Amino acid sequence: MNIHIVNGTTKPRFVNLSDEVKAEPMTEVDGVKCHRLILKNVRVDDTALYQCFINLTSRRFSIFTHGTFLQVYIPMHKTFDLSESAKNSIIIAEGVLLLLCVLIPGTMLLCKSKRLNELERKKDREEDNIYEGLNLDDCNSIYHQIQRSHVQGPYQDVACGEIQLEKP
Repeated sequence: MNIHIVNGTTKPRFVNLSDEVKAEPMTEVDGVKCHRLILKNVRVDDTALYQCFINLTSRRFSIFTHGTFLQVYIPMHKTFDLSESAKNSIIIAEGVLLLLCVLIPGTMLLCKSKRLNELERKKDREEDNIYEGLNLDDCNSIYHQIQRSHVQGPYQDVACGEIQLEKP
């Protein structure tokens, strides 16, 4: 058992066989001899790389096999124990609320822009009808008075005579 230490190094340790850790006897499958290591009730401390150590005294060398890495996680504790149907109902409610949060402000903006467009159209119609309701006879007499005053010339022509300017 190779236990990983903080900085990436490993510390080898032999596994002690007990009721929790058993080694099955050697079996042969398709000409390959295999041993099995059975771990029961694993804990987080059991996380390690498990390798077989083969000691060949006849050939004067020992080797470790490739091995298998065992990762043990701490089980997550549920804060709320909800059924799947309750979770689905919550998701549907969230979807409806999200839809309302999008539709209500959008609808309000559309209504506001529609009112502004109606006010602009109403203002344009009022400007088009600015002369509506005026009495044309009254306007006509004022127009003729203006015309007569231009014909008679309300101003004197001063360019003909001698001009005297006042001193300030």
